[in-house]
Amino acid sequence: MKIETLAKSQSIDNHFPCGQCGAMLKYKPGTQHQVCEYCNHQNEISANYKAIEEYDLHRALNELANAKPSKTIEQAHCNACGANFKFAASVHAGECPFCGTDIVTSPQKNKPIPPKSLLPFLITDTQAKEKFKHWLDGLWFAPNKVKKYAREEAKLVGIYLPYWTYDSQTNSQYSGERGDTYFVSQRVSYVQNGRRVSTVKQVPKIRWSHVRGHVSRFFDDVLIGASLSLPRQILDRLQPWDLEDLVPYDEKYISGFQSEYYQIELDEGFDRAKQVMDGIINRDIAFDIGGDHQRIHQVRTGHKETTYKHCLLPIWSAAFLYRNKSYRFVINGRTGQVQGERPYSYWKIAFSVILGIILIGSGLTYLDHIGAFEQVEYSTYPPSGNFNRY
Repeated sequence: MKIETLAKSQSIDNHFPCGQCGAMLKYKPGTQHQVCEYCNHQNEISANYKAIEEYDLHRALNELANAKPSKTIEQAHCNACGANFKFAASVHAGECPFCGTDIVTSPQKNKPIPPKSLLPFLITDTQAKEKFKHWLDGLWFAPNKVKKYAREEAKLVGIYLPYWTYDSQTNSQYSGERGDTYFVSQRVSYVQNGRRVSTVKQVPKIRWSHVRGHVSRFFDDVLIGASLSLPRQILDRLQPWDLEDLVPYDEKYISGFQSEYYQIELDEGFDRAKQVMDGIINRDIAFDIGGDHQRIHQVRTGHKETTYKHCLLPIWSAAFLYRNKSYRFVINGRTGQVQGERPYSYWKIAFSVILGIILIGSGLTYLDHIGAFEQVEYSTYPPSGNFNRY
């Protein structure tokens, strides 16, 4: 893909008016339609069966390094009310703050690499809220205020988050050591019934030998979140994504939702992808070394045929303020999987600890009582075999 220059003056801010009543159409999750929430008129989104293309990473990085930045158009324009305004720095789709009209601006206004594919929402906001409630109900020690919020006040926001995917053919040269376990006979002594005795035991030892070798692996669609709006661990835990169902980018899928620019650049994303690949390569090397134990001293990995995609993936997001700290919750817009940060109720934890101590104490008292009862019952009768006959 030829890297396109930043922000052209003819960039258009897209609106999707209803053909019957003029209201703005919104994409309906799980369908191929935009729907008017006032008159239920539908516009079909034409199915696009074009293959999702992979782009050469090194060529893109060279073009980015040599690209001349041009003036960026920062303002969005609302055709409904005529207002000009700015989205948040990382957002290119959302509502007009003056009239609430849904607007999708061109991602190229601020970034040279536009998204070429996306996964449309499958989970509706109602379904996402039910998933969210169920998840919160299953959290131990969550404050009651949080659960009440989920039941009554939670407002979920649908967002398309930017991601990079990377493919790479890797070849890794390594050096290390292989450890093989063997056993030797060794006399050991210990005290038994007040006497010191000795015996011969088999003691394990490790025989280390130096090894060299190489492993190869092709990585397909290593997924890296390109947003800084959420912690990386939350984004990673939203996987897996059904990337095989990616569709070509179409702004009609974004109408009614927010959408972000990538904030992790292409080269930084690949650095993070290499960290993921390195962990898997090290496991491959350990398997290749064999033996009972492995030591890896040095690894040199080469990458070739490296490609990337820039895609948008759907989430439902909510935030909650508790004790002056913000907690964020995220629902995968395809599977309904919930991840997030959570507060703890220290009163509930303290009560549980106290209750646990009481139950343990009660259990020990009961066992002592049973033991004492058995002792008394046994002592009532003479020992077996000493009964007097009359």
